[in-house]
Amino acid sequence: MQKTYIPKASELANEWVLVDANDQLLGRIAAQIASVLLGKNKPQFTPGVDTGDFVVVINAEAVRVTGTKMEDKKYFHHSGHPSGIKGITLRRQLANHPDRVLRNAVWGMLPHNKFGRHLLKKLKIYAGPEHPHAAQNPRPLN
Repeated sequence: MQKTYIPKASELANEWVLVDANDQLLGRIAAQIASVLLGKNKPQFTPGVDTGDFVVVINAEAVRVTGTKMEDKKYFHHSGHPSGIKGITLRRQLANHPDRVLRNAVWGMLPHNKFGRHLLKKLKIYAGPEHPHAAQNPRPLN
């Protein structure tokens, strides 16, 4: 009987991937980013094992959506007090905090547990075209 191969942490090498979100659709780019974070693009992918890469996203402010989502899509948060729910439209969220829009979309596609929170820390999002990770030599996402 053959045993299933489980990659060990010492055998894994995390790379850095650069994603340009300029004029990309929000959901499609988020799905690609989530796949790279999970490591599904690698042959040694194993569920529950961190086989994924670090992802650097630039131009997050220039992400696109279709239809009337700019006005209709809302992001809600609650203060914890009675009637303390607040909402903000996608257009205002992109203007104020464009990184949160992409981070929310990617978080929806990751496991909602300790492992997913660990993977989300490997995602670096920047609104403009500059990023401080040039020393890691990130390769562009194909």
